[in-house]
Amino acid sequence: MSPESDAEIASWVRDLGLPGLVDVHVHFLPERMLEKVWAFFDNAGENYGMAWPIHYRQSEQDRLATLRSFGVERFAPLVYPHKPGMAEWLNRWVLEFAEREQDAVPTATLFPEPGAPSYVESALRAGVRCFKAHVQVGAYDPRDAMLDEAWGSIADAGVPVVIHCGHGPRRGEYTGLDVFGEVLARHPDLVTVLAHAGMPDYAAALALVDRYPRVYLDTTMVGVPFTEEFMPVPPDWAARLADVADRIVLGTDFPNIPYSYATQLRAVAGWANAEERLGEPFLRAVLYETPAKLLGL
Repeated sequence: MSPESDAEIASWVRDLGLPGLVDVHVHFLPERMLEKVWAFFDNAGENYGMAWPIHYRQSEQDRLATLRSFGVERFAPLVYPHKPGMAEWLNRWVLEFAEREQDAVPTATLFPEPGAPSYVESALRAGVRCFKAHVQVGAYDPRDAMLDEAWGSIADAGVPVVIHCGHGPRRGEYTGLDVFGEVLARHPDLVTVLAHAGMPDYAAALALVDRYPRVYLDTTMVGVPFTEEFMPVPPDWAARLADVADRIVLGTDFPNIPYSYATQLRAVAGWANAEERLGEPFLRAVLYETPAKLLGL
């Protein structure tokens, strides 16, 4: 069973015996910044070569109400800079947001700049439970020496980093799991969530999960019909997940997705149904237990 529509999500989650969902990959941003992000997706035909209609183009309060109607108990509101001087400001904004909305866990971000070690330490002292790094949008090298101390501090704190470092949906100068693999080689204790399961390099992402015990994959946009058109998962994807079932966490990219939230949940349920070693225990782990543990809830 899986939810056929958003209206069925909350009851489906209850039927699994879960108190709710924990989503590690949700985006809330300052309003003017969000408008620019949505404008980028509105021009996705030119930017990505395909249409990308925002499914949840709502006000901030309506988006929060929508998540809560699904039974999302806690979520990580991820922010990310695209140039120097933005990260510290975004960190202040998202901390204030998390103080205001109690189901949002406090998060932070970073960028290769001289102040990165200092504001990362400040964020850790403030109690952030997750960092976001976006190599593609930021167009930076995650191996940059200005980030090395920051990666070390985050690793020492055991706080997860949700990092978009794969080539999907378009290749960047410093994207690629081999590039971020060099960061992990230097900081093997870094708790890492590979956003989009490293899309499209799913095999390389699974190899990092196998090599480093603190590396996880999130489900964001993985296996949904939209993405299967151009970056499909391997035919034996469900079987491969059975070997790392405790290292997969729910992520959705809400609200910036071109389909319903239920669509992502159906994809995850499909993997659980396709492999006898997964089933409902896998669903309960992915949708709640593992992300809750990862975020220290």
